[in-house]
Amino acid sequence: MFDNQNIRTRYSRTLQKIRDFLLSKRSREFLIFLFFVFVSFCFWLLQVLDDEYETELKVPLRVKNVPENAVITSELPSELRIGVKDRGTVLVNYLLGQTFYPVTLDFSEFVGKGNQVKIHSTELTKRVVSQLNQSTKVLTVKPDTIDFVYTQGKGKMVPVELQGEVKAERQYYISEITYSPDSVMVYAPRVVLDTIKAAYTQPLNIEHVSDTVRNRVGLSPVKGARFIPDYSDITLMVDIYSEKTVEVPVRGIGFPADKVLRTFPSKVQVTFQVGLSHFKDITAEDFAVEVDFKDLEDMEDEKCKPILTVLSPHVNHARISPKEIEYIIEQQFVSHD
Repeated sequence: MFDNQNIRTRYSRTLQKIRDFLLSKRSREFLIFLFFVFVSFCFWLLQVLDDEYETELKVPLRVKNVPENAVITSELPSELRIGVKDRGTVLVNYLLGQTFYPVTLDFSEFVGKGNQVKIHSTELTKRVVSQLNQSTKVLTVKPDTIDFVYTQGKGKMVPVELQGEVKAERQYYISEITYSPDSVMVYAPRVVLDTIKAAYTQPLNIEHVSDTVRNRVGLSPVKGARFIPDYSDITLMVDIYSEKTVEVPVRGIGFPADKVLRTFPSKVQVTFQVGLSHFKDITAEDFAVEVDFKDLEDMEDEKCKPILTVLSPHVNHARISPKEIEYIIEQQFVSHD
């Protein structure tokens, strides 16, 4: 292993060798050679760039002052591709140094002139030329025509609904899904608007969720419609399952006034899964264990199977014990006074 002294010695020797080489006659000749190669390259490059070339420039395209109820039925391009011709030095400046301002279309200029808008290449060229050198020739504009149809749509509020599949980690579950906003405004022609009942998100597929998840999700586009806003902030609340047991009395339903059900035992145990956030809230009152008289009329067995009804949405995988219980039906005297 090298110690610090050895490292310093090797560094000093290496530095001295480099210094000796740079100060030697051979090094000076080599550097002079490189200098003339560089100068020759510069002259060659200037000569090459002085010729004329063609290239394609990309200029951003924007639309401003679009009313909220205006629905553009076809997607507008995000940029214009401009074919130009000029000296190489000018084109290099375009490609490496110059940033183009967006070509901006003012939507208010088209209102009242019909629902179909066409902007030809001559108009687009005028908006681009001001940013180009006077010597630059515009050869092509792609697309050569901006063509779109818009409608002044009617509007209504629709709820946001999640589209996709979210799976929680084992022993966890999605306890709540919140949306912000939970409703959005949709504008569309009446024939389209009547078919839209909800604003569905872009597919959101997440697995193994064990903690709160927050995502901004875009809304799935609908042809001929416009959502405002076109996104929703979705929060997935996660809770962990816990098991709990309560005792619930068995009661008879549908029995005549002169008959009474007696069960043995009179109460059964209900075991279920519930999230920790609702663990204390769930009691025996959230369940009903019942025996229907109609189910006993034709039975000869001394045991019956009570029916469990869960009254809380926070309970999962509920089961009763015992599943079968003994019973008798007592005849009672009913006074008709």
